[in-house]
Amino acid sequence: MANYLLLITTDTTVPASEADREQAPDVEKWWQGVVDAGKYVTGDPLQPASQAATVRVRAGKVERTEGPFSEVSEVIVGLDIIEADSMDDAVAIAAGHPMAWANAVEVREFVQMPG
Repeated sequence: MANYLLLITTDTTVPASEADREQAPDVEKWWQGVVDAGKYVTGDPLQPASQAATVRVRAGKVERTEGPFSEVSEVIVGLDIIEADSMDDAVAIAAGHPMAWANAVEVREFVQMPG
């Protein structure tokens, strides 16, 4: 079993269709199903990108920029970390996430670090 990141994104320039919003599963039911299956690790929605800070270190000096890393219409709005047996299992779980219905859920496996 491995941990997978479900990176929840939304495009701020394209509103979700009413049909997608109506057909999307309830987020509480999705979450409870993942918890009941023993596959939920952690997750939370994020504050708006406008409240972000981007940090870089250049020549030993910390540079802090208020706001998101770049000016894009697609922003990260939340994340979940799940345990899954495989990428296919993780994708199936992500496909049930309500945000996948009108936005996007990127699935990435964590690298297993030694120790």
